[in-house]
Amino acid sequence: MRIKSALGAIALATLPTTVLATNGYFSHGYGTISAGMAGAGSALSQDSLAAATNPAGMAFVGSRSDGGLEIFSPRRSYTVEGGAPNTAQTFYLAPGAVSSENKAFFIPHFGYNRDLDNGHSLGLSIFANGGMNTEYSGDNGGTFGGGKTGVNLEQVFIAPTWSWEFSEGQALGISPLIAYQRFKAEGLRNFSGFSSNPNALTNNGTDDAWGYGLQIGWQGQVTETLRAGASWRTIIEMEEFSKYEGLFAEQGGFDIPQMFNAGVAWSGIQNHWLLLDVQHIRYSDINSVGNPMMPNLMQAQLGDDQGAGFGWDDMTIVKLGWQWQQDAAQTWRAGVSYGKQPIPDEEVLFNILAPGVQEWHFTGGFTHHFSESLEVSGMAFYSPRKNVRGDNPMGPGQEIELGMTQIGTSLSVGYQF
Repeated sequence: MRIKSALGAIALATLPTTVLATNGYFSHGYGTISAGMAGAGSALSQDSLAAATNPAGMAFVGSRSDGGLEIFSPRRSYTVEGGAPNTAQTFYLAPGAVSSENKAFFIPHFGYNRDLDNGHSLGLSIFANGGMNTEYSGDNGGTFGGGKTGVNLEQVFIAPTWSWEFSEGQALGISPLIAYQRFKAEGLRNFSGFSSNPNALTNNGTDDAWGYGLQIGWQGQVTETLRAGASWRTIIEMEEFSKYEGLFAEQGGFDIPQMFNAGVAWSGIQNHWLLLDVQHIRYSDINSVGNPMMPNLMQAQLGDDQGAGFGWDDMTIVKLGWQWQQDAAQTWRAGVSYGKQPIPDEEVLFNILAPGVQEWHFTGGFTHHFSESLEVSGMAFYSPRKNVRGDNPMGPGQEIELGMTQIGTSLSVGYQF
């Protein structure tokens, strides 16, 4: 009980206020250094947040600690065109454009690693996810006629990590993952007739859940100028959100999907690194996320195993990063990533709540060494507006368009000892 209380305190201190620069609802990168290269880093690890991408990378970062804060600003909105309210059709939406409130958030991260004897190291990385956050006003009855409408999902991961450089330039790593998440939903009362438990559907405040999983990885030198790395994260089995067992499939289930990372890093140009990563996230494995809204809403109740979800597809993201060591004190970075967003056109109605539509991320960053021990890193990113447009499946003749753009910046301090 004391251990869980201590972990809870860590999780609460690290939870994002709401959202991150997102591929679906996973961050585009973890730690300021990797995020400055669009999240690339499976093959080249440089700070103690490395375990979030590849646990094996902790074998190469040395004894150090890192802490930082990201300021994130998303602009989320939806637009409805056509149709008119009809008593025979419950979910015709009021025409017009509506923007989500809250446009600035703060997300901390922390890492620690210590080299031990014989190539072993032990570390701890604490990082966060977000992205499923909206807050629409209750004007004109609210989005679904239930007043103020929206959802908020927050996730934090605590990753104790063991890594081992088992031969020169070759390492394995393993991170038992402890995950904590919180969720709340508002404004969905008009879906009560579709719910297996209308009392656990909406407006029940914040619920939380713990879960556990595993991430393993390899990273190593392939040639004199080429490094490679790969990692796999299991599905993280989470406790159910009991306050929302009438909303999410599997009686409030909201497990965290498995993820694969693989990449290479090439240093064939003096003082430069070029990085290429591929990441795959299996959203469709999680019923509450991957189940389609239709026809499931008509064939099963919300909260049932086959109850309607957000209909998200899997995502594959390609990340390209560049790093230039200008001199002993100054390093510069840039990156770009692309992944086809996970929301099909026919799933726009429910995804007003979770418009995770971003595809491109453009990033830049730096590290400045004040001494051999102390460094400061910065990162900024821009994710241009992406729109997804489709028919309202419960309002013939009506179209819904989801849209979002994102900007943000982060700063972190690294200390080597």
